[in-house]
Amino acid sequence: MDLVSRWLRIPFWQRVLAGFVLGALAGWAFGPAAETWFGPLGAVYVTLIKMIAVPLVLFAVMNAVASLHGQKSVAALGGRTFAWFAATAALAVCVGLGIGWLLQPGQGVTGLTMAADYSVREIPSVVQVLLDVVPGNPFKALSEGKILQVIVFAGLVGFALVKLGDRTAALRKLVGESSEVMIQVTRFVLEMTPLGTFGLIAALVGAYGFEKLLPLGMFVFALYLACAVHIVFVYGGLLLTHGLNPVKFFRGAAPGMQVAFVSSSSFASMPAAIRSVTHNLGVDKSYASFAVPLGASIKMDGCGAIYPALTSLFVAQYFGLDLAPTQYLVILLASVLGSFGTAGVPGTAIVMVTLVLSAAGLPLEGIGYLVAIDRVLDMARTMTNVTGQMLVPVLVAKETGMIDMAVYNEASSNVGIAEGDELPEREGLPGREAA
Repeated sequence: MDLVSRWLRIPFWQRVLAGFVLGALAGWAFGPAAETWFGPLGAVYVTLIKMIAVPLVLFAVMNAVASLHGQKSVAALGGRTFAWFAATAALAVCVGLGIGWLLQPGQGVTGLTMAADYSVREIPSVVQVLLDVVPGNPFKALSEGKILQVIVFAGLVGFALVKLGDRTAALRKLVGESSEVMIQVTRFVLEMTPLGTFGLIAALVGAYGFEKLLPLGMFVFALYLACAVHIVFVYGGLLLTHGLNPVKFFRGAAPGMQVAFVSSSSFASMPAAIRSVTHNLGVDKSYASFAVPLGASIKMDGCGAIYPALTSLFVAQYFGLDLAPTQYLVILLASVLGSFGTAGVPGTAIVMVTLVLSAAGLPLEGIGYLVAIDRVLDMARTMTNVTGQMLVPVLVAKETGMIDMAVYNEASSNVGIAEGDELPEREGLPGREAA
């Protein structure tokens, strides 16, 4: 137990970083065999996170809606949240277009081979997406991990608990206790992050090597640079305009960002993101439990904004096509509106690129060249997605007084079982923020 205690006293980000470095070394040393030897560690870790994500969201959203008394309050918070989702997505598209224009990643690239398993994705209609938001069978939605449907069902149950008042006081208490249980289970699972990181990175480095990346090295660099610019300068600038220290935010958000980078899954990162936003950054738990799962379904600055914009320029440059000003506008609108229109659709990045290229009249064949390195690209895209999913609740909480500034300014970077007390949950409408 003394060894475990010493391990837990090491800051979470340092443990994850050690797993990343050791995993990269193991992947380089073992080559393709690393995927066989170490891949299962990463697979088990991702499965554990997906195991807790759905029940965590179910009880957290039910408890959140039941705690945020008054439908007008929920509607107002939802409106602010959606507005910031759209605004940051538009800024992300501009960053992607700017980096693509500056670096010209498609110029001079020759001899690319289309991935053998690539096929053009079918884009569902907006009506079909809206219909899919409503669960025909809530238990099926839970078993299949359809987060938007789970949120809708849990929200309705939460409103019912509020409407019935004292008659459901015991059930409301049980829901709150169930939410706390899932938060505790989340802490246990997140302690596996360093080991999971080791397995995922070892398998990735061993499977890919450098030969797959070299022909598209400039595109990989452009995407990572665009994501870094968006996270540091756009998100950092928005935090400054709200009177928040960006360094504190990134320190508190680090666990969620790390899990997103190694798992390449917004869904799998959701428990760490919720824990980071509430425990490390001081956002009210009732609001965060609603906003972060919603963001994991529809807020995709990396997959749905930067990547389609950058890919559009890459495809145009590779095929020697000149984009008209109207095509740039189409790319912007298709990326921002498309991310909401494809909410909950599996394979968001490929679907979004297909949608944007189709809208801009660009060859869809260009997507097939990038599929071979998609796993490497997805790490940066997902980290950007999840960072944005944590940023917006912080901004809205600051605007509405639902943030504890004392907690934010301390900005712990730990999310594990060694951490101390929970934040108190506020009742009623948003009040004044803590000093």
